[in-house]
Amino acid sequence: MAEIRVPELAESITEGTIAKWLKQPGETVDKGEFIVELETDKVNVEVISEEAGTVQELMAAEGDTVEVGQVIAIVGAGSGAPAQQPAAPAEPAAQQPAQSAAPVAAQAAPAEEAVSGDRTIASPAARKLAREKGIDLAEITPVDPMGRVRVHDVEAHGTAPKSQPAAPAAPKQEAKVDDGRVERVKMSRRRQTIAKRLLEVKQNTAMLTTFNEIDMTNVMELRKRKKDEFFDKNDVRLGFMSFFTKAVVAALKKYPKVNSELDGDDLIMKNYFDIGIAVSTDGGLVVPNVVDADRKNFAEIEATIGELAKKARDNKLTLADMSGGSFTITNGGVFGSLLSTPILNGTQVGILGMHTIQKRPIAVGNNVEIRPMMYVALSYDHRVIDGKDSVGFLKMIKELIENPEDLLLGS
Repeated sequence: MAEIRVPELAESITEGTIAKWLKQPGETVDKGEFIVELETDKVNVEVISEEAGTVQELMAAEGDTVEVGQVIAIVGAGSGAPAQQPAAPAEPAAQQPAQSAAPVAAQAAPAEEAVSGDRTIASPAARKLAREKGIDLAEITPVDPMGRVRVHDVEAHGTAPKSQPAAPAAPKQEAKVDDGRVERVKMSRRRQTIAKRLLEVKQNTAMLTTFNEIDMTNVMELRKRKKDEFFDKNDVRLGFMSFFTKAVVAALKKYPKVNSELDGDDLIMKNYFDIGIAVSTDGGLVVPNVVDADRKNFAEIEATIGELAKKARDNKLTLADMSGGSFTITNGGVFGSLLSTPILNGTQVGILGMHTIQKRPIAVGNNVEIRPMMYVALSYDHRVIDGKDSVGFLKMIKELIENPEDLLLGS
């Protein structure tokens, strides 16, 4: 028999949420086969079974919070759930598994108690129902002679008469729910983490945003001329993100404080250029990193961004993909955003916001011309970066994008 435990994922991750059970009790599982999908603060992780056998018990329900090292399932020997046998001849054989089931339950119970302390032994479904009904498991008298609380015990307890003062409040609450105009939905673990960290950034930094606008004429013409040749040669499409990534790396080299991090009274100067690219997914915004972007050419940057975006949308990002970023680029323009103030990413002190390209009348010399323009924004931590450096940083990006040949020569 083998215990499936929540694995150690990273130093900063101590717990996760059961997102989906990939195997159910009675189903067979091979060694190395995925048995459960865990949702953590950063990524979704699929946990494997270290032994082949049959899933005997799930010790946590979907939606439950589990800690690193906690036993969440039991895998025993066998090739599957025993088939139902016909009446008389099968009785002696049927009694054998029933007798062996008691030790399994007895072994599973201490495992749960070891994790949960003095908590009442209950099935995951019973715990979930009890939470929803606001019932203390310790108050329930189970039918099971082993003392394990099951769903029908919770339901039976829930129908028992409550104290008189609580009775008048129940109809009001139900009327509110039945009204259908309001729905309470629990946020996913990732959304809770995003909300918490964004609030921490707002409260713990002196965040300020400076703006500029870029004439995209030259880079759009260059991309139009080179995109077919670029694709034939590299098997990847030439987009704008590689130009902006290259421009950001060049600007970070000139303004190194934008590539730093504040740690107490010390400033950590980063001599690497891992550029985070914000990707929108159904579960929320994630920021995987283009590692060593300064060492990559345009094709390598475009290919890496494409791979990371696909992994993000397929929930296949690893902790390595999300760790170690030094600066972030976010592109609200893909959703049509004309102007915004991006929020800093974690402990980083700068983030570049790109926006939609819009044709506008612009003064060119003494003439007014219609040009494709993009507003760009740099949010930065004013505790580290002064206005001179922030404006200079954004102005350099503007100049490099408006003269893309300089980027090509520099790469």
